[in-house]
Amino acid sequence: MDRTSMMYKMYDKKGPKVAENFNKRGFEAYYCPTKDEALQKAISLIPEDHVVSWGGSVSINDIGLRPYVLEHRQVIDRDTAKTPEERQKLLRQALLCDTFIMGTNAATEDGQLYNIDGTGNRVAALIFGPKQVLVIVGMNKVEPTLEAAITRARSVASPMNMQRFSKKTPCALTGMCADCLSPDSICNQMVRTRRCAPAGRIKVILVGENLGF
Repeated sequence: MDRTSMMYKMYDKKGPKVAENFNKRGFEAYYCPTKDEALQKAISLIPEDHVVSWGGSVSINDIGLRPYVLEHRQVIDRDTAKTPEERQKLLRQALLCDTFIMGTNAATEDGQLYNIDGTGNRVAALIFGPKQVLVIVGMNKVEPTLEAAITRARSVASPMNMQRFSKKTPCALTGMCADCLSPDSICNQMVRTRRCAPAGRIKVILVGENLGF
């Protein structure tokens, strides 16, 4: 058995238990072994009449969810904005959509989410506004403790995200978090979601593959 197969086998053993732990905290959680199964589960959770929007996420693209909703649902898409002012207007409108889809920077084995945001629109929607939030979580983002999840978000997810942007921060140059106060920092809002209230509003799909970063 090769290393990848062993990793996926481990995910299949751990994933259902992690989903169970999320459910204990009021989330509506599922484990899907593959990206294709995760996509089908996500589609089943988004009513056809829902208006959908999203936060910046590689994971929702990795399973094909963002392309699907663009074709099959009414969406609020900030990338259609012609001006910065219009973009801000769309970002605010997204906070009142029916279904908001996103990834997460890290999760814990005991069923918590940990996210870091630049402008805060993604974590704002996670906390309050949209009728439901659908979070796609690759098992590569599940850490054994909250402390490990915070370290992952700050030392892995954020520096890797900065490689996508043409901004000047220490981690963009060195690949390592410097706990900076740069004007270009994307580490401005840090949110731990330890429980879902009202119960079931946040739906978590754990995927037995590596997604995002």
